[in-house]
Amino acid sequence: MKHTSLLALVLALAASGIRAEDKPLLAIPGKAIYENNLASGAGAPWKAAKGKWEAVDGVLHGSELEADKHGAVIRLPNKLKDFVIEYEFKFSGAKTTSLSINAIKDHMARIMITPKSVTVQRDDNDHEGPDKAVVFARFPAELGEGWHKVRLEMVGDKMLGKVDDLVAWGANDLFLTEKASPGFTVSGQSVDFRNFSLKEATLNPGWDAVMATLPKPGEKVAPVARPAAAKGAAKAKKKAE
Repeated sequence: MKHTSLLALVLALAASGIRAEDKPLLAIPGKAIYENNLASGAGAPWKAAKGKWEAVDGVLHGSELEADKHGAVIRLPNKLKDFVIEYEFKFSGAKTTSLSINAIKDHMARIMITPKSVTVQRDDNDHEGPDKAVVFARFPAELGEGWHKVRLEMVGDKMLGKVDDLVAWGANDLFLTEKASPGFTVSGQSVDFRNFSLKEATLNPGWDAVMATLPKPGEKVAPVARPAAAKGAAKAKKKAE
C-alpha cells in the first residue's frame, strides 16, 4: 500500500509540474485555474478596489493612496474549493502586504507580511461581532530586500502558508465553507508582484508525515514588532518615570 501511495504521489507531482525544491506540503497542485506573470500589470479579471495598481518595469506595482484612507486591495473574482497559490513579491517601501482569501461573507484567511515578520492566520469573520482572528504562527523575518516567494495551500479544513523557508499551518471549520476572491493588499508605498499562479489541489498523501515536522498551530507566535517610533517613545517614557 505504501508503494502504491508513493507511486501515485510521484505521478501527481509529474503531472502538476511541481519543482523539486517545492516539495509537497499540505497539497498536491493540480489543474491550473489562472496563471499570469504580471509583466503587463493586472487587467481583467483582476478588480482593484483600492490603491494604485500598474505595470512598472515588467512587474505589478501596488501602492496605497492617501486619499483612500485604506490599504490598496486587488482581487480575482474566483470562488474556490481546494487550491494552491504561488507568487513572488518585493518590498519597495511598503509597511505591510498580504495574500488574502475571503469567505462568502467577510474575510477568511491570510498570510500577512512585513519587512520584519510573517503571520499565518484565520481572519476575523464578522468584524463588529464576537469572532476574532486566530494566529497560527508569527515568525520574525528579514524581508526588506530582494524577491521573496509566497505559497498558500488550502485543502479541506486546513491552510498552510509559506514565505521563503518559513512554514506554518492551521485548521478551522471556516475553511470548509466556500473560499472566494483571492487577492493582494498593500499598506504604504509600495510592493512589486510577479509570477502569480492559482491551481486546483488535492490533499498530499504524505501530509501526516510533513505535519509532524512543522510547528503546531499557535506554537510559534512571536510578539508583534512595534515601529521604531513607538519603541523610542516607550524608552523616553521609561526614562521620564
